[in-house]
This record gives sequence, structure tokens and C-alpha cells, in this order.
Amino acid sequence: MKEVTLKQIAENLGISVTTVSKALKDYKDVSKETKALVRAEAKALNYKPNVFAVNLRTKESKTVGLIIPEVVHHFFSSVINGIINEAEKFGYLVIILQSNESEELERKQVDLLLSKRVDGIMMSLANTTVEVDHIVSIKKANTPLVMFDKISKMIACSKVVINDRQAAYDATKFLIDKGCKRIAHFRGALLPQNSIDRFLGYKKALEEHGLPFDPKLVYICEKVDYDDGRAAAIQLLADGHKIDGLFAITDMAATGALTVFKENGINVPQDIALMGFSNWFLSQAITPALSTVDQPGYKMGRKTFKLLRKEMNAKKQGIPFTPVTKTLKTKIVERDSTPK
Repeated sequence: MKEVTLKQIAENLGISVTTVSKALKDYKDVSKETKALVRAEAKALNYKPNVFAVNLRTKESKTVGLIIPEVVHHFFSSVINGIINEAEKFGYLVIILQSNESEELERKQVDLLLSKRVDGIMMSLANTTVEVDHIVSIKKANTPLVMFDKISKMIACSKVVINDRQAAYDATKFLIDKGCKRIAHFRGALLPQNSIDRFLGYKKALEEHGLPFDPKLVYICEKVDYDDGRAAAIQLLADGHKIDGLFAITDMAATGALTVFKENGINVPQDIALMGFSNWFLSQAITPALSTVDQPGYKMGRKTFKLLRKEMNAKKQGIPFTPVTKTLKTKIVERDSTPK
């Protein structure tokens, strides 16, 4: 079937191609009657704008790239929803790529997005990312970039984060205020900045409240998921450590620990108070419901795209853009896994 053009619409209505184009773009110098006629004819002919031609003219692809560690994670799915909902308001298509926590795959995805000439890139780093030269290449290509959640302090770009150190401090202090004196921590891998900051927040809370820091009570969860939480809890019990509180880096890891405690006749919160992080949607559906830190994923997504759009607009207008960092607030959500 032959593609419908502006010229065909113009000939059918006996008006100029310019008038048809202006009517479809809602120009003020075209009457309402003419706009209505043009739109009706365009609909009848099933007219679709030639996106490629528009992109060549405006030098925009109207596509942006998003690289995240994993799609199925509740937090990242919330971020995705926030980004897509905001992007759709301005006619942008979001290309979503999953790095699977792999630096190698992340590098390939950056190259792919740059080769596709996307208007901008948003990304949260993989846990295994050490070198950041592939991210530097985004800046060298003059492609707008916003990092969120798992970021690199070495990259001068806009960022949307939470204060992970303060949030972890608050979570640990919450357990201390509930009477816990020997608190374990299931942390993330050694590299991601948010894993480092949450560990440091945990440690600082202990030290500032007169509780000794014991490195033997810190267990690394590489994937910070349910299986990691189970494995760390099994090891904790095998090591014979007596604890009365546990702060886990994610709700998934906390949930894994909870199942192990149940299987071993350990009552939560009577024997061990349990605190998660992120406010995963199932954290209130498990028994006991999980106390956690609420991490605003949807809001982070919206803020991330808004910052990217600001930089894209500045680039389009030839205006210098200074990167900014937006820090979103978190809050403690108290449920049944901690004493009342």
C-alpha cells in the first residue's frame, strides 16, 4: 500500500502542502475549520508522519536509551514506569536494555545506543562495573547522560540518587532504638557506591550509639536477591553468631533471611528484629510483614527523565548545561518484623 503524503491530503482538499503541515502542527495562523478538515482527511487516509524525515530535519531521533541492571526487580520496574510515563508526555520512545549486572554487556549496550544516535542516555551501573571509560565515551559523544541509583562519582553528569548512607544510618538506628545491641548486616558487593554507602551508614550508626562494630557480622550478597539472603542467613547461623537484629541491603535479601530463620525456629521479631530496604511491593504481604526503608523508585524515574530532557533541550538550543544532582528523600516504614 502506497504511503500517504501531505501532498495527497493537500490535493484532496484543494489547499497548499504548507497549510496542511501547519494544520497538523496546530499553528495559530490556520483557522479551526481548516484544521478540522485536514485532521479528518488525514484520519480517513490513515496518514502517518514520516518520522525519519522529521528526525533528519530536527536532528532528533525522539528516542532515549535506558540501561538498568535488571528489569524484574521491583525497584527498577518502578523507575522504568516513572521514566516511560514522563517520556510519553513529550513524545519520546524509551529503549530499555538490561545489563544483567555485567560490565561487559553494559559496554556493548552503551555502544549500541550511541550507534543508534539516541538523544540521551539514562543508566544505573552494574554491580561489576569497575572501569568507566565506556561511560566517558557517552560524554565525549556529546550525548546527554543522567545516572541514577547506582552511580559513579568519577563521571561529571547529572544524577538522581537517595542519601544511601543516611537511609542506612536511619534503618540501623531504628533497630537500635527498638533495643537491638548486636546487629548483623547483609551488604551488597564491594564495588557499587550505594552498597558502600549503606554499609558505612550501618557502621556509623553502631559507632555513634556505643555499639561495637564486628566485621564478622557483615555478609556480602553479590546479587542482593532472595537466594543471597538465604545463603547469608544459613552461613550466619552456621558461624554461631548470636544477633538480635539484622539490616539487609534489600527487601529480597531480608525475605531470604526470614525464611531461613523460620525454618530454624527463630522468631521474628522476638528473637531477631529484621529490617529491609526499598519497600518492595511484597514486603507487606509476607509474614511477618517487613519493616523497611521506602525508596521512591517511580519518583526517581520521573526526575531522571526530567533532568535528561533539560540537558537535551539545552543541547538543542546550544546553551551550556551544568550537571545537577537530585537527592530524593527516604522514610522508614514500620511493620511487624521489628518490635512495637
